[in-house]
Amino acid sequence: MSQQFDLLNQPIPKLIRKIAVPTSIGYFFNTMFNVVDTYYGGKVSTEALAALSMSFPVFFLIIAVGAGISTGATALIGHALGADNRKEAGHLAVQTISFGLANGALVTAAGLLLAPWLFTLLGATGKVHDLALSYINAIFMGSLFFLVNFVLNSILNATGDTKSFRNFLVAGCLLNLVLDPWFLYGGFGMPALGVAGVAWATVVIQALGNVYLIGRTKRTGLLTGSLHGLLPERRAYLELFKQGFPSSLNMLTVGLGIFVITWFVGRYGRDAVAAYGIATRIEQIALMPIMGMNVATLALVAQNFGARRLERVLETVQTALKAGVVLMAFGTAGVFLWAGPLMRLFTKDPAVVQIGVNYLHIEVFVFIAYVILYTSVSVLQGLKRPVFPLILGLMRQIVLPVPVFYLLAVLLGWGLYGIWCGILVVTWGAALVAMLYVLRTVSRMTHEEKKLVREPDAGNIVR
Repeated sequence: MSQQFDLLNQPIPKLIRKIAVPTSIGYFFNTMFNVVDTYYGGKVSTEALAALSMSFPVFFLIIAVGAGISTGATALIGHALGADNRKEAGHLAVQTISFGLANGALVTAAGLLLAPWLFTLLGATGKVHDLALSYINAIFMGSLFFLVNFVLNSILNATGDTKSFRNFLVAGCLLNLVLDPWFLYGGFGMPALGVAGVAWATVVIQALGNVYLIGRTKRTGLLTGSLHGLLPERRAYLELFKQGFPSSLNMLTVGLGIFVITWFVGRYGRDAVAAYGIATRIEQIALMPIMGMNVATLALVAQNFGARRLERVLETVQTALKAGVVLMAFGTAGVFLWAGPLMRLFTKDPAVVQIGVNYLHIEVFVFIAYVILYTSVSVLQGLKRPVFPLILGLMRQIVLPVPVFYLLAVLLGWGLYGIWCGILVVTWGAALVAMLYVLRTVSRMTHEEKKLVREPDAGNIVR
């Protein structure tokens, strides 16, 4: 087994750093991958940029399914490893790949069927609608490759290996610098594919990632047996569904939340949609360190919960929150001060730049709320409690934003400022609720564990 770290015994701060740093580097290059796509979209036209921005909430269908399966599988496999049950961990790893393949086929069919209707619902018309559809159809036809990479990474994360996926993301970003302009403009026997070429470049890179990550996952020692192990097994599928489906729905609420925001923003024109798309890319870059912390928190909580090391679970929560708040304090200051220059990296349109700067000057004050929220969700997923994050996600992304945005943007006449302020208020409210719930849950579990140990027959209990 190539597990790099002893997640049950090494110091928590050291483990968070060693797991989170490679992940954050990987997310940086993944975000830069998307930035490259946005850059070349902007080179084509403002319509192309708006089409890419509108494609993101639809594209999020793939991300939601993949991330949900991934977090659920990491929790299950990590729990089995923490309980020293390698046979069960290996069985779950193989079934996770099978589950990913099945879901990849479903996402492809659903995406191709629903995409035209979703873009129409978002308000896309004419050229923007056609460009968005040409892009997203190519992405959905490659859904299987995306899903396989998600599930392979979940197996690696459960063992503490975040470097392999980082390597793929770095290489993929560099390759995208070559493939994007080649597929977009054509040459060397490749016809000019336009905006769809940006999508096909992404699909090719994801397929190459499958080859690399399968090789790395085999080194964990968890993928054993024949191809017959890929045949669906009812118990494993049910476990993956129970853990992954709420997590997928939770991620899907993020996509729906972006959909809701895009719908409201779209009322103010294509410049507003383009600005929102660029500004959220900048926001993603600033939040990358937190993405790494989330993976570290999930892996540590899953294994230590499986080993019943609840004191280490609590230490993980406290360490992740403290480190995240410090990092995002710097991120808040940096993005606030450099909002204008950062926007101008992607567009010279002064109207788009100004709208994006206005967004960032408000949204930077949500960064610390994201730390609290994302850490809390990772902890609950590691504790195999994915339902509360789903409920919270529904409230934060759909139930509350619609009336809040309508009140501030329409009834009070604040326009785009109302939408930006609505995001701030709703996110902070959800973050505080999530933190209180997590601290209460972990404290209660720790108290119950101590009470169990104090019982007279505790010596007969095998931990």
